[in-house]
Amino acid sequence: MTAVHRPTPVVSSLSQRRDRFLRACRREPVDCTPVWFMRQAGRSLPEYRAVRERASLIEITRDAALCAEVTLQPVERLGVDAAILFADITTPLAGLGVEYDLVEGVGPVIGRPVSTVGDVGRLRAFDAAESVGPLLEAIGLIREASPVPLIGFAGAPFTLACYLVEGRPSREFLATKRLMNEDREAFAALLERLVEMTVAYLRAQVEAGVQAIQLFDSWVGGLSPYDYERSVAPHVRRLFQRLAALDVPTIHFGTGTAGLLHSMAEAGGDVIGLDWRVSLADGWARVPGRAVQGNLDPAALLGPFEAVESQARWILEQTGGRHGHFFNLGHGVLPETDSDDLRRLVDLVHEATVTCGGGGGGPVGDARGRDSDEAAEPVVA
Repeated sequence: MTAVHRPTPVVSSLSQRRDRFLRACRREPVDCTPVWFMRQAGRSLPEYRAVRERASLIEITRDAALCAEVTLQPVERLGVDAAILFADITTPLAGLGVEYDLVEGVGPVIGRPVSTVGDVGRLRAFDAAESVGPLLEAIGLIREASPVPLIGFAGAPFTLACYLVEGRPSREFLATKRLMNEDREAFAALLERLVEMTVAYLRAQVEAGVQAIQLFDSWVGGLSPYDYERSVAPHVRRLFQRLAALDVPTIHFGTGTAGLLHSMAEAGGDVIGLDWRVSLADGWARVPGRAVQGNLDPAALLGPFEAVESQARWILEQTGGRHGHFFNLGHGVLPETDSDDLRRLVDLVHEATVTCGGGGGGPVGDARGRDSDEAAEPVVA
C-alpha cells in the first residue's frame, strides 16, 4: 500500500482561527486558507448519528440545546474554520402555515402544494420569533461556545418555490416551470412572498448572532439562463439588496450553475459558491470582484485519500495566490464519508496554504497576495 502523507495540523492563535473565514469573505489576507463543509454537521459524524437515535431532524431544530450541540460537533471533530447553523432548508416554511414532513429517503413532502395565486394569498405572514424561536436561541448558545464564526442560512426563493409547487423533491421541476410560464402573476407573487419571509428569517438570525449568511439555491441549476434572468434574478437581486443592511458577508450558492454564475453574481452575494462541475479558476473568472467558495466533488471523499489530496491540491493551485478563497466541497458531505478523512482534508488545506505573516492563503511558494480583480485570469473559451 502506498504511504499517504498525513499533514501536521497548523498551529494558529485563537484570534487567527476566529478571523480566518470572515477575512476570506472580505478578500483580505489570511494566515492559511479557511475550510468548512456544507452538511458538515450530519450523518457522516458518529456523534450526530447517536443524537438521531433519540431525536428527529425537526425535533433537533426545535430544541435549542440539541441544535447547538449538533452545530458544534464538526467544529471540535474536524477543526473547521466556521460552524453552520443546523437546520433544514424548509425549516421556516412552517411559519407560513405550510404543513410538511421530512420523509426519510425522500426529503420534504408538502401537504398542500401551491398552484394558484389564491394558494399564495393563503400563506401566513412570517414571524421569526414565533416560528423559529428555539433556533434563534440556539444561535446564542453556539456563539458562547464556538471558537469560530457561525454561518446562518436560508433557502433561495426559487428553490423553496420548487418544494412548495412540486410538493416533494423533483429532478425536472415541471410543475414549477409550468407555473412560471403559464401564470407569471402567481409565480412572481410566490417568489415575492418567499423573499419577504427569507429577509425576516435571515435578519432574525443575524440579530441573534450569526456572523455570515449563505443563500442555498439548490435547484436553480435546472433553469435556463433566459428563465433565470426573466423570472428569478429580479427577486434574488431585491433579496440581496435588503440583506445588505445586515452588514454581514453573504454567500450565494447553487448547484449545476456553471452557466448561471455571471448572472448569479450580478444578482448578489459577497461570495459565490462553486460546485464541482466547474474548475475554480474558470468559475472565479466568471465572477470578478467576488470571493469564491469551493469546490471539491463530495464523491471524491468516498475513494482513497491519495485521490482526495491530489484533487484538493489542484483546486488550491488554481487560486493563484489571490485573496478571497475558502475551501469547501461543491455540495454537501455525503453520509458515507469517513469523518477522519474530512479532518485530514482540513489539515491538508491548512498546511498547504500556510503563509508567513498573513499572506494570501494560496499554496506555499505563491503568496503573491493579488486581489482577484488584479490577478491574471485564465482564458475562458
